[in-house]
Amino acid sequence: MEKNIVMPRLRPEMEKGVLCAWLKEEGEPVSAGEPLFEIETDKVVNQIEATQDGVLKKQLIEEGDTVDVETPVAILETE
Repeated sequence: MEKNIVMPRLRPEMEKGVLCAWLKEEGEPVSAGEPLFEIETDKVVNQIEATQDGVLKKQLIEEGDTVDVETPVAILETE
């Protein structure tokens, strides 16, 4: 089953963030709680963790792109 991973809203007023770095590559296994990518908001960098186990099937956003909250950034293949 495929699951979209979206740009999270880290604060109520957050509208978008910059995807700074991917910490996992396409095809790599991912465990729940493991960091997937980093986003920057207001000069603070946050690591975003996986919420479930799977394989990172596809990165939809490039590093350095500004992304609206709730926009899919990747696809996770789960069992």
